Amino acid sequence: MSRLLVVEDDPDIALALRLLFSRAGYEVAHAGDGRTGLKEAYAEHPDLVVLDVGLPEMDGWQVLERLRDVSDVPVLVLTAHGQEAEKVRGLRGGADDYLTKPFANNELLARVEALLRRSSNGQNSWASQVYDDGLVHLDPTKRRVYVKGDEKRLTPTEFRLLNALVRHAGAVLSPNQLLTQAWDDPTGIGQERVKFAVLRLRRKLGWSDPDESPIESVRGFGYRYRRPGGEA
Repeated sequence: MSRLLVVEDDPDIALALRLLFSRAGYEVAHAGDGRTGLKEAYAEHPDLVVLDVGLPEMDGWQVLERLRDVSDVPVLVLTAHGQEAEKVRGLRGGADDYLTKPFANNELLARVEALLRRSSNGQNSWASQVYDDGLVHLDPTKRRVYVKGDEKRLTPTEFRLLNALVRHAGAVLSPNQLLTQAWDDPTGIGQERVKFAVLRLRRKLGWSDPDESPIESVRGFGYRYRRPGGEA
């Protein structure tokens, strides 16, 4: 039974979501504000978080940012705003999906099922051998990454993304290929996730400057990892 965490301050909506998910066979926990939701996520390790944006104490964007620092748990963002900018903000912050209120129950359940399926299928999708090129040392068994000897803490998706890039060093991988390897999403739905995930990965590895980063953006095609010395 998958465990869901609903972070929603409106008691009527929260009750409706708890009933909906419980009847669909999920175990459901609820938090009524952002700070409590973050504590619940840290303590309970849910399989998926349904996160409202307009929360007291700590808003949904702050909760999402804190979650993404330490966890790759799938997050479905709920918001009353329908503007494109809000959707982009959610994707940029690491949300896996986005739904605007009011929403149809069947659509919400379908999106939750899809996110859980992708998360489950993608858990063991990376290669198992240690990679080391003198700059990056990546150990899939221990799930550890070092850059110039310094350990970097990555979420599972960031780890799979880096692993896919370094294993194909010199080759350009399209967003669809990266979605397949890092997210187990061969449909190509949600390509914007790749762009924002690469930005977060570069930042965590200390490669925020695109001109200095060994992870290159190849305009119109995708992304490529350059080994030290520019080797293919």
